[in-house]
Amino acid sequence: MLAKRIIPCMDVRDARVVKGINFINIKDAGDPVELAELYNKQGADELVFLDITASSDKRDTMVEVVKKVAKKVFIPFTVGGGIRSIEDMRKILNAGADKISVNTAAVKDPDLIKKGSDKFGSQCIVLAIDAKKNTKMKNGFEVYIYGGREPTGLDAIEWAKKAQKLGAGEILLTSMDRDGTKKGFDLELTKKISESVNIPIIASGGVGTLAHFVDAFKKGKADAALAASIFHYSEYTVNDVKQFCKKQGIVIRE
Repeated sequence: MLAKRIIPCMDVRDARVVKGINFINIKDAGDPVELAELYNKQGADELVFLDITASSDKRDTMVEVVKKVAKKVFIPFTVGGGIRSIEDMRKILNAGADKISVNTAAVKDPDLIKKGSDKFGSQCIVLAIDAKKNTKMKNGFEVYIYGGREPTGLDAIEWAKKAQKLGAGEILLTSMDRDGTKKGFDLELTKKISESVNIPIIASGGVGTLAHFVDAFKKGKADAALAASIFHYSEYTVNDVKQFCKKQGIVIRE
């Protein structure tokens, strides 16, 4: 059994880390460089940096902020937001990222996943899926783009399967219904996608307690669990999460 990963996520807007509820009501949560350094020290397995308004503002990712963060962390570092081309991917990787996360641009042009995978390797390409419950979809969940602002009509499970075939090496799966609510991950969504593909799934959206991480791994069958506000506002440290998971019998990265 592969060891499970604990991943803090920094949603960044105007060079500040922010956090919202259901993708709205955004509040400031700190400096990205300072927080990245803190999570690195706390033993985070990886770090995710998402420029949450780059796509909707139709601008490039904040490369200078990415460079500053990369200098402070010595763990795998994923960057997403506003990445629309192979050149954008190269720029972010050269700035110090280890992986690229694509969402809106991949929905608009699925071939971007294949091109990125062919050029940099599938381990570099993370497909971010922002999904919301919709009973009209074949499997009950619809994909949204532009930071959760626009529905696509795409079934989340079908899109995950297609992305895997195109060469995505991992899926960052966020439940928009649970995002920021602290009610726990959407285990139905996580489990459905985990069982539909054989690439790693990072569960995201809704963490409020230590037990929610265990649920993501045991019930949702996730390979990694991502959290934001509980870390940003110092409710728990990464080490708190790891120790709790170990006590519940979860094999966790040291």
